[in-house]
Amino acid sequence: MRTFDSIIAAISGAAVLTTLALVPAAQAQQSERAVEEIIVTAQKRDEALTEIPMSVTVLSGDFLERVRADSFEDFVALIPGFSLESSTAGVNRITLRGINTGGVATTVGVYVNDVPFGSSSGLANAAVLSGNFDTFDVARIEVLRGPQGTLYGASALGGVMKYVTNAPDPEAFEARGEVSLESVEEGGTGYNFTGLVNVPVSDRVAVRASGFYRHDDGYIDSIGNNPIPSLTVPGVNVVEGTRVEEDINSVDVFGGRISALFNINEDVSLDLTAFAQNIESDASNVIDGDPLTVEPVGDFVRSRYHEDYTDIEYRVYSATLDWDLGGMALQSVTSYSTFDQDFQTDVAANTTLLGAPVAAVATLFFGDAATRPLSAVQRQVTNTDKLTQEFRLISPESETFEWLVGLYYTDEDSGIDPQSILAVEAGTDTLASDIPTLLEAALISTYEEYAVFANATWYVTPRFELSFGARASDNDQEASQTLQGALLGGSVNFEDANSSESPFTWSFSPRLQVNDNVSVYGRVATGYRPGGPNVIPAGAPPGTPGSYESDELTNYEVGIKADALGGILSFDAAAYFLDWEDVQLLAVVNGVGLNANGGTAESRGMEVSATLRPTDGLTLSFNSAYTDAELTQDTDPVVGGTDGDPLPFVPEWSFGLNGEYTWPVLGDAMAYVGANLGYVGDRTAGFGNRLPDGSLREADAYTTLNARAGIDFGSWSVELYGNNLGDEDGINDINTPGALPNGLIGLALIRPRTVGISVGARF
Repeated sequence: MRTFDSIIAAISGAAVLTTLALVPAAQAQQSERAVEEIIVTAQKRDEALTEIPMSVTVLSGDFLERVRADSFEDFVALIPGFSLESSTAGVNRITLRGINTGGVATTVGVYVNDVPFGSSSGLANAAVLSGNFDTFDVARIEVLRGPQGTLYGASALGGVMKYVTNAPDPEAFEARGEVSLESVEEGGTGYNFTGLVNVPVSDRVAVRASGFYRHDDGYIDSIGNNPIPSLTVPGVNVVEGTRVEEDINSVDVFGGRISALFNINEDVSLDLTAFAQNIESDASNVIDGDPLTVEPVGDFVRSRYHEDYTDIEYRVYSATLDWDLGGMALQSVTSYSTFDQDFQTDVAANTTLLGAPVAAVATLFFGDAATRPLSAVQRQVTNTDKLTQEFRLISPESETFEWLVGLYYTDEDSGIDPQSILAVEAGTDTLASDIPTLLEAALISTYEEYAVFANATWYVTPRFELSFGARASDNDQEASQTLQGALLGGSVNFEDANSSESPFTWSFSPRLQVNDNVSVYGRVATGYRPGGPNVIPAGAPPGTPGSYESDELTNYEVGIKADALGGILSFDAAAYFLDWEDVQLLAVVNGVGLNANGGTAESRGMEVSATLRPTDGLTLSFNSAYTDAELTQDTDPVVGGTDGDPLPFVPEWSFGLNGEYTWPVLGDAMAYVGANLGYVGDRTAGFGNRLPDGSLREADAYTTLNARAGIDFGSWSVELYGNNLGDEDGINDINTPGALPNGLIGLALIRPRTVGISVGARF
């Protein structure tokens, strides 16, 4: 077990704005190279980033567009302590500070403005379905590390990622657009279209609309190998080899947002927003890998018998009311959001479901042995409909005491319905119409929560303050499940299950402004994920839990934020210890997944960031994170974790470097060049993904280099860019053996080298 004494602090800066924001406004005027103070809403009121007693990273929308960071994969090199596990576009498990055990309930809350997105429960696969929103026309992304249970409630155990969009502006018309073309190594041509318009209807009313369409071409091939062995039954044919297809994993991401702002009078404003996004993936990013070396087998090749598409839809509708009551402010946020995932998985060779290749089982039971081999696919629909209402009363700014109190309500309906294994004609995706469904499951659940919360800051002296927070919640859940199919010989109906609980979270943060340039803070805070009911399968062993409890995490953190040279140099660092109890884990009993509590885990580490503007036009920023996250007790043997196992897909070391230089050319035009380097250290796979010697499979470290150069003429611009210029085979996920032929494992890789050109225009 390591201590903080073993942590080597590397000066770096994860996001330009994390440290640029440390420049006080008064000092910003002393140097042309200093930047303006950054105002954020991390604590649900407008505050200067430097005055928040916690570790917060801010990525501006302009910065995200310049470095072409439009999805979670791009954030890994920009946010300290952020890690990603993903094998398909839109199917992502995101982690902050290592808080991940591979369960099905998320540990990072994702928000669009003040709207929480996704399921709060552990019954709708929320952990791997985090909202991966496109970053076009966002004002900034705020990343709050450590548990945020007091202000953000359930499922903010490891932190919060908040997309803050650009609001309509009644004072100015704006319109702009951009077109990009790019080429990916091993693949073809991709393209991207974005556009927005802001229309002032009057001096009190404005409408803003934006849209985007991105096509990322595929780079993985299926090459017609690996016939599936049948069961040893005389006369049963083998299924033909895999398909012959190129660039199977193309992705289309498209959507848009429209907002209307009504400044009803000097005291009241109303924002109405509707957002839609679709992610349509033709296949996952998985390739064939060697189970012993954990290295690719072949060059971007996967053995695919059937399509494995994934279609995802996000819809978010919100109404935000701000009302100045003359001494305090009332804020109301009403939202309705939906999430839908529809996918098909190739299970022809899968031996983990039925103990033998599913296609062979289908042929054995139903096929014409002489002339008609069958194969199989899995199809599944997952959805969540979520209604939320939050009211907040906020005190006016004060030099002595500020407070915030609020009420929150959510009502959620989720379903994994249906989840089916279907017989198809071998070599096609055509359903075998005369063959009944092999297996089918449905899990329907509801989640309802009420909460009251409060936060306050007492300015004890002009330089010393104390912040407090608390939240009391009450949630009720229900779940029902059915399991049926020809291979079961009938149907199994489980008894309906329900649960309720009343968790409480709190936070305490002292902060000292040492001098005009340096502040230090401490923070102790708790967070939780809701427990819930389990649907118990028939024949489950005695003691199988009918419900699982909330898990709780306590964060102990100290940090420093500083600037020097009139804001030219800024620096912040945080050290933390996270104590995780009653960790929620996923277990499988008689083929049915159950949530359970098991043991404890810890994460300790340090994050450091810095930004330097040594001369006009030049910005250098750096970030680094050290994370030592591990189990501190054995899990249930079904889960497979042992005391001392690293938590899954969390690098011990990661860092990012970013630099950009701008200078005037051709009169008023500005030219620029920039690059960013990202390093992600070794990561271990899940607790059940082990080598024959008992050690966990491990993804090797990788380093990416992105670069860009362009000219901005004001009314139009042009840019050349390249991502992953070293063409690194970085691994984002490691599948367990059993789903691919010949005992191979699936390796999900980052996007190969991509180069492109973009042209933009403003009106």
